[in-house]
Amino acid sequence: MSISSAGQVPPWRAISAGASASFVGIGLARFVYTPLLPELIRDGWFSQTAGAYLGAANLAGYLIGALAARRVSRRLGDLRALRWSMVLATVSILACCVPVSVTWFFLWRLASGLAGGVIMVRVAGAVLPHLPDRRRGLAGGAVFLGLGLGIAATGTLIPLLLDHGLRVTWIGLAILCAVLTAFSWSGWPTPASAPSTAPRVAPLRKAARRGTGSLELNLALGEYGMLCVSLVPTMEFLVDFVSRGLGEGAGRGSLVWIVYGLGAIAGPTSYGLLADRIGFPATIRLTSAVQAAALVVLCTTHGLLPIMLLSAVIGSFPPGIVPVFLGRVHQLVPRGPEAQAAAWGRATIVSALLLALSSYGFSYLFDRSDGDHRLLFTLGVCAVAVGLLLDGACHLVRSRASARRPDTDQAVEVAGR
Repeated sequence: MSISSAGQVPPWRAISAGASASFVGIGLARFVYTPLLPELIRDGWFSQTAGAYLGAANLAGYLIGALAARRVSRRLGDLRALRWSMVLATVSILACCVPVSVTWFFLWRLASGLAGGVIMVRVAGAVLPHLPDRRRGLAGGAVFLGLGLGIAATGTLIPLLLDHGLRVTWIGLAILCAVLTAFSWSGWPTPASAPSTAPRVAPLRKAARRGTGSLELNLALGEYGMLCVSLVPTMEFLVDFVSRGLGEGAGRGSLVWIVYGLGAIAGPTSYGLLADRIGFPATIRLTSAVQAAALVVLCTTHGLLPIMLLSAVIGSFPPGIVPVFLGRVHQLVPRGPEAQAAAWGRATIVSALLLALSSYGFSYLFDRSDGDHRLLFTLGVCAVAVGLLLDGACHLVRSRASARRPDTDQAVEVAGR
């Protein structure tokens, strides 16, 4: 489909709409809580235990949103589902400016996660099919650049807004989300209907079931889930580790989060460019190894400067791995948007489930270990190691399949690289 066809928007407009959605629903709505957690505890809004568990509420909502995304899309259509998910994320951030109770805060953090889950599942399918096929890694990275920009915004804007109090901080962030929601409202590509679509629905659904049920894909989804688990300790506790764990104070904790955000900005496009050069599987292996090494060093170092450098490397991973795994999943399923959307939906559900479970698990360990941050970072290293083992098993399955069918699978293997 050409983006220049009637009723369509320019490519930059479609990409900016997708980036705005990932900014609001994932980058800001999820990551805003990390730099605010020390202040929420310090100002007496919540206890340390309640604050840790409230951080996991967004991930629980993210799982619900990922599970419901296809049903919501069938009922509303992708465009309305994405638009109203951005509205819900904006309202949820605004509602957090009033600490009515732990339950109130939990429900709105849950709602923000739900919006993020819907956006994560549907945004790629709403934008990428309308863009040129070449350099899909870079295009996917540009769509998810908003995730990195959202993380960076929490590090740069929050310290400025906190000078005026927690309530003003939540309101200011909600205004920013409202502006981006309005900007992206008319920027989404309009799906073009084709007469041949109806007869192809049944074969595509059959292909989706066959493609998403393959052993290789299941191993890849498990790897993605474990890599997402490895993100949780730093995603939720890095600022608290610096500000309270090392006694550096909230200012330096925010500074580390700013550097984390700079890494997050660089992650999606740099990972996408790397995938275009060396392939999606090799990019996943290389960046996972770098992530594991960074977490190992973080477990042992005490200096603020090395922690800042590590935070840039670690920060590139959460948004950077998303477009790379999106491209990898698309390689492992039959051609056709429905099969690929089904596979990516499964990937998001797996990651959301493991994110939610691990977040509550890490919060429990944090409480029981009397705030031992390094224990959580060590477990993050273990999660990356499991992910790399699953990657090795996935490669072994591909190699054996290629040996059995050398003529057909050789071309697929070359494409995968």
